[in-house]
Amino acid sequence: MLKKEIFLTPEGLQRLEEELEHLKGTKRREVAERIKHALSFGDISENSEYDEAKNEQAQVEAKIADIEDTLRYSQIIDEDDITTDIVNVGSVVTLYDIEFDEEVEYKIVGSTEANPSKNKISNESPVGNALMGKEVGDIVEVQTPGGVVEFKILEIGK
Repeated sequence: MLKKEIFLTPEGLQRLEEELEHLKGTKRREVAERIKHALSFGDISENSEYDEAKNEQAQVEAKIADIEDTLRYSQIIDEDDITTDIVNVGSVVTLYDIEFDEEVEYKIVGSTEANPSKNKISNESPVGNALMGKEVGDIVEVQTPGGVVEFKILEIGK
């Protein structure tokens, strides 16, 4: 199966590695203790605590596998390789929103790190995708559910 490339910033890589360490250590131990405690009640055929603990164990193991898979196929964005000539993953882009007459700033990140509330948008999102490869001064039109939005690229940084 062909895997798509996953882009991560160094901060995103660190966050995933810390989460993986937590899941493999602390979280696995907590779930194992819950299973052990539930087993102490005896018959597991109608033991809801045991069922819940086993479900949680499956979710933890699935999350571990997902993170390991992400790390296996990720490409780390080196800030030294980020150019300020064109928008790319890792760029910090200052835009002028023509409709609302305001400036907005976004950091373009891989889909794993996207967090719109912190102005981190994915290179795969409509706005992020439309910005990719563009230069300062370009006008970018983005199709959104509310209609077409226009941005002018004011600055590209790191």
